[in-house]
Amino acid sequence: MVNNRDSLDLAPFSSPDAQAVEWLISDAPVPYPEAVAAMEARAAAIAGGEASELVWLLEHPALYTSGTSGKPGDMLQARFPVFETGRGGQVTYHGPGQRVVYLMLDLKRRRPDVRAYVASLEALIIRTLAAFNITGERREDRVGVWVARPDKGAACEDKIAAIGVRLKRWVSLHGISINVEPDLDHFAAIVPCGIVDPRYGVTSLVDLGHPAAMTDVDVALRQAFEEIFGPSKLLLPEKTT
Repeated sequence: MVNNRDSLDLAPFSSPDAQAVEWLISDAPVPYPEAVAAMEARAAAIAGGEASELVWLLEHPALYTSGTSGKPGDMLQARFPVFETGRGGQVTYHGPGQRVVYLMLDLKRRRPDVRAYVASLEALIIRTLAAFNITGERREDRVGVWVARPDKGAACEDKIAAIGVRLKRWVSLHGISINVEPDLDHFAAIVPCGIVDPRYGVTSLVDLGHPAAMTDVDVALRQAFEEIFGPSKLLLPEKTT
């Protein structure tokens, strides 16, 4: 299948004034409601010209979130708390061993194009995975990043990273999650992102035989981010509002 997102130009997502994006890493798991409140406040401040852009890397305690396209049937078993959220997409899992990246970027200033922005996030993930010799791929009919699994059978693929975004006044919220070493069994309690085809599953770096420390993933993420979006500035852990 021809993937039209492959042809989208990512260069315009670099900051026109080369102002460094603040880069924050939280060491301890962040409760989901706390993270959403912080994102909302920061996005409003960015839209109002009162704060700079921010990329926030974190982990959540084990939980499920349901996006704007979520369906009741996607939740097979509520093993952990379930949160309704304003991001796009359906139901997904977040938990320890998964790197969540929340991006609060001013797309009105960078490029007001949602489709191109999603493609840029896919490229961010793909370049990050390449640092660990993993070939991530886009699929035109499925958002996220996938890896071929010929070891599981013909045409089998697993999702290694999810994408879910929301825009408020052209400032982005939410973002991406990459499975580094989560408990993949926790995905069995949901229909991940609405995908029911038995050929498609969920995987992680460790599951693919590429164990990596979260700090190594963070380094790769930052390098890939700067290639696509421009310079970043590392912050010491602090409140995001």
